Amino acid sequence: SDTILVSSGSYIKIAIKDQGVGIPVDMLEKIFDPYFTTKQKGSGLGLAITYSIINKHDGYITVDSELSRGTTFTIYLPASQGRPEKIEPKDVFVPPATAHGRIMIMDDEEMIRSLIQRALSRIGYEVLGAEDGDEAVQLYRETKAAGAPIDLIIMDLTIPGGMGGKDAVQEIHKIDPEAKVIVSSGYSNDPVMADFAKYGFSAAIAKPFQMRELIEIVGKTVSG
Repeated sequence: SDTILVSSGSYIKIAIKDQGVGIPVDMLEKIFDPYFTTKQKGSGLGLAITYSIINKHDGYITVDSELSRGTTFTIYLPASQGRPEKIEPKDVFVPPATAHGRIMIMDDEEMIRSLIQRALSRIGYEVLGAEDGDEAVQLYRETKAAGAPIDLIIMDLTIPGGMGGKDAVQEIHKIDPEAKVIVSSGYSNDPVMADFAKYGFSAAIAKPFQMRELIEIVGKTVSG
């Protein structure tokens, strides 16, 4: 429905429609929840991240759906009342020219692993990927035994149907108590994110994040 309670002011309205199978009424209230998905493969973070981005821009998103007729997502974003001003950048991020170390990315989303791998590889890191905690623990054990240990792991806190970061970090520390692990999650209010050191993590980064944020926290953690 387009009836929502919004703050005063002018908004730009964007409606996105399809002619798909629609969304059942009992699922409409859940579709923006992190990790809610009806797909066999997928984390259910797409709409959760969309909601978070729009919310951080002081906007709103609604959904209206009818079975066998289709779905409409409506986005409201605050409209500017003045002319755009020229803003001088105050904090221009310059990625390090070279970086050294082996990084492991543990995330069930292949797209996320690929994006992070490309970003970190460009500045010199060697990057390995794992889909869940079991694969991450095995890979960490194998690389350590081969004399090419991993310097840092970035772990998703929750892996649907598999071992997530909360359990995996404990297994990693059984192999190497000094292992450095960053926890990442779409659940920014999760107790693990708020008190990451208590659970064995070296740092935490909330999804969605910018690559500059990730590069900065990786650099600090690897050298720290």
